[in-house]
Amino acid sequence: MPDSVRLSFKDMCTRFEVTPRTLRYYEYIELLAPEREGRTRFYGPREVARMKLILRGRRFGFSLEEIRQWLLIYGKKGERPQLETWLGLADRQLQELEGQRAELDTTIADLRALRETAVSELRKLD
Repeated sequence: MPDSVRLSFKDMCTRFEVTPRTLRYYEYIELLAPEREGRTRFYGPREVARMKLILRGRRFGFSLEEIRQWLLIYGKKGERPQLETWLGLADRQLQELEGQRAELDTTIADLRALRETAVSELRKLD
């Protein structure tokens, strides 16, 4: 997206497949700060980049507050502290996701075993 391009509120919703309510909420909690001309909002390259980070962070399971704090660090302290904070968050989230995967693998194995038991019981009834 060229630097001069600005997206309207509607275009931003469409581009990122979010509802107007979601976009307004991200503004309310200060994740996004669009330019305003009267009541019209415009989103430039900075806001588009932030939106990509927000959605990626949500996909990885981070809370909106964690994302907000992480984005604030860059503005106040620079790239190194932001990256260091990111590594800490990523390590914690990876551990959490790996735990969830282990639980899911156990649940799948239990369900498969129970299914096989049901198949065996059905065969006995024939």
